[in-house]
Amino acid sequence: MAFLFRRLVFYMAAFIAAATINFFLPRLMPGDPVQIMFSSAGTELPPESLQALKLTFGFVDGPLWQQYLTYLGSIFTGDLGRSIKYFPLPVTSVLGHALVWTIGLMGTATVVSFALGTFLGILAAWRRGSRFDVIVSVGAIFATSVPAVVTSLIVLFIFGFTLGWFPSGYAADPSLDPAFSLHYIGSVAYHGILPMVTLCTVLIGGFTVTMRNNMINLLGEDYIVMARAKGLSDRHVMLWYAARNALLPTVSSLAIAIGTILGGSLVTEVVYNYPGLGNILYQAILARDYPVIQGQLLIMTATMLIANFIVDVSYIALDPRLKGA
Repeated sequence: MAFLFRRLVFYMAAFIAAATINFFLPRLMPGDPVQIMFSSAGTELPPESLQALKLTFGFVDGPLWQQYLTYLGSIFTGDLGRSIKYFPLPVTSVLGHALVWTIGLMGTATVVSFALGTFLGILAAWRRGSRFDVIVSVGAIFATSVPAVVTSLIVLFIFGFTLGWFPSGYAADPSLDPAFSLHYIGSVAYHGILPMVTLCTVLIGGFTVTMRNNMINLLGEDYIVMARAKGLSDRHVMLWYAARNALLPTVSSLAIAIGTILGGSLVTEVVYNYPGLGNILYQAILARDYPVIQGQLLIMTATMLIANFIVDVSYIALDPRLKGA
């Protein structure tokens, strides 16, 4: 409990630090969002009307420290203001709707890539030096080296435009009404294949390389030699002796990969016009929608911190030696 309490305090401090950066970063961007919104519409407002509009969006003229304290208070009360681009919708509604799509896409891609990458890494390490190991290792390194935007464009060009097997955009058929039906769910799954393939391609290489290196480092340990000397099957030794212990650093890399997943999701959603958090953030940056930008970055920060905290807890569950440390 003392360990978990220390980690909670650390993550709370990290969250406040990230929220502070989140407050100042949009304010360093050039341009007034309210002015941009009305200038693009070709509308001119008198100064008093413009000031009233700024108050509506929460852009209060005052000392920066006062704005900062108001901002921190709004975070912990859940009031993130109203979106400028999607006015009069509140930021929580805009991000909440997009969060459902991102969780579905990212969650599926993470589970599939982690399971498949870990399994390929185990087999590659166990068959070290074989043709299978060479193909998997080279392919994993190549997949990790290619940026997400390049992978997205290649997958979209081949399977979306050239072959025409899958749709090139949207999360579902626009002609369908959103409903909990097999027809609509099937359309969502069909439209999500290319974005998920892109994210899995970006992620699977890192998990494969990490698991392979961890396995190779453990195959020469005394307990592996002892397990083989006892006559245990290769499958039993590979999974229950080597892979189980090699899994600990891989779980750690899963939390680190959340940042890669979020970055890859942003690019992927923009390329495929997917209505997730990444696409919302891109549109908000173009519109100088400060409330949405700040809310989105807070969600990304909280996701990273929660993922790292879950990894800390899972480490204790996976390695009983840490309980007495």
